[in-house]
Amino acid sequence: MWTLDELLERVSAALEAEYSGAPNGRVRDVPDRRAVRWYATTGLVDRPSAMRGRTALYGKRHLLQLVAVKRLQSEGRTLAEIQAELAGAGDPTLAAIARVPDRLLDSGDPPPRPDVRPRFWADPVATPGRTPQAKAVPLNGVALGDGAVLLVPGAPTAADCADIAAAARPLLDLLAARGLLTNERESS
Repeated sequence: MWTLDELLERVSAALEAEYSGAPNGRVRDVPDRRAVRWYATTGLVDRPSAMRGRTALYGKRHLLQLVAVKRLQSEGRTLAEIQAELAGAGDPTLAAIARVPDRLLDSGDPPPRPDVRPRFWADPVATPGRTPQAKAVPLNGVALGDGAVLLVPGAPTAADCADIAAAARPLLDLLAARGLLTNERESS
């Protein structure tokens, strides 16, 4: 595990070889602290693996992600294109793009624990046609008065309707006070 500064040193060392920088000159050759935090916020890079007090700790996957982003930027790709390509990418894919020397990947620390929270933004988008089917439920309307109707899934009796209307009186008073009932609107 590395601190943010240690991670950025490794990113810089990994990019020393085979890296020409961004073609348009508007993108930094090496990300700074602020860029890494922004990448994590937008899901381009995983959130820190752990915290030591207030210090965020990063691991091998973060190094691979940051170097992969910079290598793809050097090819002229936008962050949106990179994010679409790297969403859900595993470590082997990131390693192939990043080409980080093995000596930089070895931290000497035990491997980080897996993320506790699911990484929903990194999962591939669901394919169309596999949407769950909605189930139709027959509804019955209970007239509350002044144009308000309560929909219920069961078949209420006359006594149920009377009890529901009595219980709904405070709601009807509120709706009337705000001019949201049929009679109130017609008189305006």
